[in-house]
Amino acid sequence: MKALEEKILREGAVLPGQVLKVGSFLNQQVDVEFLLEMGKEIARLFADAHVTKILTIESSGIAIAFAAAVAMHIPFVFAKKNKSANVSGEVLQTKIHSYTHGTDYTAVIGKEFLSENDRVLLVDDFLANGAALEGLVEIVKKAGAVCAGAAVAIEKGFQRGGDALRKKGIRVESLAIVEEMGENSLTFRR
Repeated sequence: MKALEEKILREGAVLPGQVLKVGSFLNQQVDVEFLLEMGKEIARLFADAHVTKILTIESSGIAIAFAAAVAMHIPFVFAKKNKSANVSGEVLQTKIHSYTHGTDYTAVIGKEFLSENDRVLLVDDFLANGAALEGLVEIVKKAGAVCAGAAVAIEKGFQRGGDALRKKGIRVESLAIVEEMGENSLTFRR
């Protein structure tokens, strides 16, 4: 998505540790109109996938998942990063390592929100090493549902998580793929 690449170049910043900061429009402050355009692009990319539900992880994935769900006219659900009092009954869960925070957490979702009748699209704001999406794939499998693919706003292609998921047969569509990232430069995959 050329418009996303241009917005990253204009408003994003590369921080130490190869962190791409896009807080001004995607995951702290949200540019709602632009986000809805991203949702429409995800809907277009997966129009042939017969998706019945979108799954993401709290909290940064929620906005982009919402936008895609609006464009696709389907519900979205999100896994919590730890079981809380409002997640009761049977749950689907998996352990995930967070690259950003350098810690492990357990992603949890109530079993009633995914079923063997669902074709699930995974949606997230970033894809780096792929651990979050691999965790969501595991939750989809535990539910007996079908993983229809994964849609990501920004993929850090140089970390190869997306490539590893594609090699496993998962359809991954990223709206922008950063191939190289330096202190004063960004290069996108073509």
